[in-house]
Amino acid sequence: MSCLLEGFQFSQRSLQDYVDCQRRFQLRYIDNLAWPAVESEPLSEHESQMQAGAAFHRLVQRYLIGIPAERLSAMLASSSSTSNDLQRWWDNFLQFSGVIPVEEQLVEVTLSAPLHSYRLLAKYDLVRWAGESESLRLKIYDWKTSRKKPSRQWLEQRLQTRVYPYLLAKAGHALLGGQQVKPGQIEMVYWFAEQPRDPQIFAYSAEQFQADHEYLARLVKEIEALGEADFHRTADYARCKFCTYRSLCDRGISAGEIELGEVFDEPGSSEDFELDFDQIAEIEF
Repeated sequence: MSCLLEGFQFSQRSLQDYVDCQRRFQLRYIDNLAWPAVESEPLSEHESQMQAGAAFHRLVQRYLIGIPAERLSAMLASSSSTSNDLQRWWDNFLQFSGVIPVEEQLVEVTLSAPLHSYRLLAKYDLVRWAGESESLRLKIYDWKTSRKKPSRQWLEQRLQTRVYPYLLAKAGHALLGGQQVKPGQIEMVYWFAEQPRDPQIFAYSAEQFQADHEYLARLVKEIEALGEADFHRTADYARCKFCTYRSLCDRGISAGEIELGEVFDEPGSSEDFELDFDQIAEIEF
């Protein structure tokens, strides 16, 4: 019997957790176990970066929904809690935003679609599009505030890089008034606040869409088939250094150094959000 509850909802983060470590997936999403270990050291620096990252995402969201940049900048300047990191990221973003073409857009939008017997969800920082029919072009923007920029090869292997364009191709018509979205019309853009002039851009295709569909369905079926005792710990001990469950699994007590980890799933940009299905564009079963 499957450990997944009926109506379980997958996201890029939960699938990434499963790929990284089956046991972590079980503890976090099936057992719903909260474990207080920090992900990286030093603690105060880690907390500061997390808070600044969340604040940055809120600033960008407010700017994109129409609050003037001058007003937001003044708010930052008057706040005693504004960190140097946050101010630098905001300044970098304002320079970057000036070169983004003015197009139709949706900010902090969530899409949902069926995947096997469950649903797949994704929350996008920004989706922009222009044109229609064969000339339609869509860009997914995702803001990253990690200090270390991941390699392109590492990004290609992330579930986010597969799930986000896949779901937009499958369910994007819900955002565009019924207009169909072809995979080849989509690009995924990772924008790094510390390296504003060097985003990573991934073009999508029909071939990649089909490969992703088969891979994601196979992954979900594999998870569904596991029993309670079948979720194994990762064999890659390096992953445990940045896992909140490491002490529970007897994989060490001390966290890894923040500069050494591929810190990627950040506050404000991950799937740690409360879902209001009245506000989710979705396609039905």
